[in-house]
This record gives sequence, structure tokens and C-alpha cells, in this order.
Amino acid sequence: MIAFFSLGRKRLRFMVLSVFAMVLAACDPVALGGLTNAGGPRIDTSAPVPVALLVPRGGTPADELLARNLENAAKLAIANLDGVEVDLRVYGTAGSAATASTAAAQAVSDGAKIILGPVYSAAANAAGVAAAPAGVNVLAFSNNPSIAGGNVFVLGPTFNNTADRLVNYAARNGKRRIVVLHSNDVAGQLGRSAIAAAAAANGATIAGSVDYALSQEAVVAAVPRVKATVDSSGADALFLTAPSASALPLFAQLLPEAGIQAATTQYIGLTRWDIPPQTLGLPGLQGGWFALPDPSASAAFTGRYSAAYGGQPHPLAGLAFDGIAAIGALVKGGKSNALTGAALSQGAGFQGATGIFRLRPDGTNQRGLAVATIRNQSVVILDPAPRGFGGAGF
Repeated sequence: MIAFFSLGRKRLRFMVLSVFAMVLAACDPVALGGLTNAGGPRIDTSAPVPVALLVPRGGTPADELLARNLENAAKLAIANLDGVEVDLRVYGTAGSAATASTAAAQAVSDGAKIILGPVYSAAANAAGVAAAPAGVNVLAFSNNPSIAGGNVFVLGPTFNNTADRLVNYAARNGKRRIVVLHSNDVAGQLGRSAIAAAAAANGATIAGSVDYALSQEAVVAAVPRVKATVDSSGADALFLTAPSASALPLFAQLLPEAGIQAATTQYIGLTRWDIPPQTLGLPGLQGGWFALPDPSASAAFTGRYSAAYGGQPHPLAGLAFDGIAAIGALVKGGKSNALTGAALSQGAGFQGATGIFRLRPDGTNQRGLAVATIRNQSVVILDPAPRGFGGAGF
């Protein structure tokens, strides 16, 4: 799914497909916005809880693969529940907003007390609108915060969460003057905004911002602008929003060549720099910082999934596991209001496939992330993922 680009400039081709961009795709949703509704349907905790899972079954081959992995992960989580029974019903959306709306309405009619999914933001938004009259909450697999709120929570990792973790770590380690390098598309602009918000919250300063269009020529032309901005502002950190499947490999070559050295200017990445593994070999990223989910929790989930299904899980499969884990933890308490918005956004959070997470009252989420660097083409953890909320990293 992820194409890795040669460092040879003539061979560079842009393809904006990353795990992050994929979930963010299908934008222009009708934002439900605001704080999450604290209400929701009452449940009978002595009976199996009806849960609907909306997956992109019936779509492209890639969507079909994702759908199978999400369903597998949900069933794996159900098998791990202690003292809680879940009646899981799966509905296909074909990756379509209209189909997702119909599926959500059918799920509510069938008695679902909560909906997991769907993936794409427009489909998730449509499902939320369809389920809202019945007061049924939706735990979407999107990472698009613009659809969060009302009865919709987003489970996908958000730019805001990652930016906050990294800027907090940077500020604590004396890197407080940040230049942001971002693409001028929706994802890049959202990334820039997330970094700016994180700087304001953590005592750092945005010393400058440089944007670029998604073309090889625009990336090359941006490099001297970045150098001039870093030099004139006295910045001690450069925050890049580009993923490995887009401009990151070329920037990793050109920026050090232009004289922006890691010894004086800390490179920081908003996306995973360990995916695909070839990214770890880029000389310009050695010593750079990025965030990733708790490695031990992620490895444990991958091991359980592989043992059960004979293959590696899709990068998004853990979101379905997380949804079931949250439902199970809440229902185990034996309260009929376990799946209301107020219960879902309780502060203690949940243990998921890749570490701790919690749902926020505004419908977004907060995840425990580790801060890592690249040394000798290998990942080295600088600051472990927190094991609870309120400690380091939050």
C-alpha cells in the first residue's frame, strides 16, 4: 500500500497514500462538532450487548482486506473479554457515505446499542447522523477531528495527539523554537495547525512556517526557503509533516545538503518514520524524533492476531480491537449507562491494542505514545509510552 520513493530526484513520484492520509480521506464532512452528547441508550448488562461493526466490505480489494482485518481484530478482542458477552453484527459500507448511512440506520433498527466504524470520515459522519436520532454513539475508525462531537467519537490517531506529545518532549529538552515544514494540502494544513496548537500549549514558539505543493519541483524549491527561515529565526527544531510515501525521503536528502544539520536543528516528524522499514535508512533522518504507539503493547497485539489468523494485522486493525476493549471495560462495571457519552469519555481510559487511550468529551481521543529516534538505522526509544494518564507524556 505504501510506495517508497527512490532518492534519485528524476525518479521521484508523489503518491499521497499513507495510513494516516487514508483514514483522513473523504473529507468535507458535515461536522457534528461541539461537546459530545453525554447520553446514550440504556443496556441490559446481564445479556449480550448488541454491537454493530461497520466495515468497508463490498468496496475495493484494499477495502475488502481492511474489512476482514477489522472484523478479525474485533472478534479477537471479544475472545479476550472477561465476563462480558458481545453480540457482534457486521455491516458492509463499501467505503460509501450513503451505504454507511443505510447500514447505521439498519444497525440501530436491529437493536445495536453502539456502533464501531466506519473507516472513512464522510462515511463515519453519515453513520453518526443516521444513528443520532436514536441516541446511539458511534466509535469511528477515522482520525478526522472535524467529524468528532455529538454522538461521534474518532478512534484513529490524530495529528493533535502526536504533535502535543512531540512538542512537549521537545520543550522539555530545550527545543522551543520550531519551524514547520508542511504540504499545502488538507493534511499538511491540519498538521501545521496541530503543531501550532501544541506549541502554544507547551511553552514553545512557532518561529516560522514553510509550505510546498505536492510536486518534485515544489519540494526542491522549498528547501532554500526552509534554510533561510531556520537561519533568520534562530530555530532549534524543524517539524516535518510529510509521510514516507510522499516528500519525506527527498527532504531527508536535500535539507542536510542545504546545511540544516541535526547537530544544531532537531528534525521532528509528525508521521511514523519506522514505516516502511526502508525509511530508517535515510541518512538525513538519523537522530530525528518521531512518535509511535507503545512498542510492547503493539507487539503483543500483533502476536495474538498472527497466532489467531496466520498473518500480520492491517495497520488499522487495532482500532476495532480498541473499540471492543473499551466497550467490554465499561460494560463489565454492570451499569446500564455504560455506553453513554459520559461513560465513554471517562478519564481513566482503556488498554488497547497499541497501549492506553481515552476518549475526550469533544469526541477526539488521546493516546499514550512513545518518543523515538533513529540511530544506526534502528529505532531507539527516548521516552517510553506512558502506562497511565496524568504521568509523563500527558
